[in-house]
Amino acid sequence: MSRTGSTTRDRGARRPAARRTGPVTPLPDRRARREARSARARRRRPVQIAAVLLGLGLAAWLLWGSPVLAVRSVRVDGATMLDADQVREIAGIAEGTPLLRVDVAAARDRVARLPQVDSVEVTRGWPSTVVITVRERRAVVVVGRPGDRSLVDASGVLFDTVTGDPPAGVIPLDVSHPGSHDPATMAALGAIVALPRDVRDQVSAASATSAEDVTLTLQDGTLVRWGTSDDTRDKAAALAAVLGQIEAEGLDPADTIDVSTPDAVVLR
Repeated sequence: MSRTGSTTRDRGARRPAARRTGPVTPLPDRRARREARSARARRRRPVQIAAVLLGLGLAAWLLWGSPVLAVRSVRVDGATMLDADQVREIAGIAEGTPLLRVDVAAARDRVARLPQVDSVEVTRGWPSTVVITVRERRAVVVVGRPGDRSLVDASGVLFDTVTGDPPAGVIPLDVSHPGSHDPATMAALGAIVALPRDVRDQVSAASATSAEDVTLTLQDGTLVRWGTSDDTRDKAAALAAVLGQIEAEGLDPADTIDVSTPDAVVLR
């Protein structure tokens, strides 16, 4: 025991904390805060909606009515026989038309009506170009009399007229009723198209009285009896083989080469 009459244990004991006597601030009410945030969001919503509508309206104007994305040029690709200006005129696409308002399907249909056109594609080239890609018909034969002759493609379509000499590689064809619905025309075209390029270059003329009687004439005067429209690939291969042997002097030249039965070619 100490002199003061208190023990060490008594001196080490904690004294109770003094109570605060000032005012106590209450915690914010969570519901009130949520309602405040909701109220602020409701006040901002009309502004946000107006901004979205304004952005949509601006985008629509840019695409449908603005000169910024309007047609400034119409490009024509693939035209060789056709004049590009003629294709543009037929397409009917006016410069200054908003690009999105260009009726590409209608323009394609108009260009496709040109006889020289085999197929056509019309596309938008952003931001200001329309591209017309044309694939022209390729002449395989020419029919008719000099001064009034028509070019014919592999599908039998008469698509252009020539008054002078036909283009290089185009073979004169003698048929009574040329056209895609004429069996004789289609049989002759099938024979010519089936020939290898080097053999076709040797053909100077063709004729067909019917689909069963196709005849080719070579530049040296040799007559090729083709016969029907059957087995065109085998006949073409047989003719190429015979001509190769004649050129190599393995066979004597003949006035007539009959490949109507390709497994048994006859030379006369």
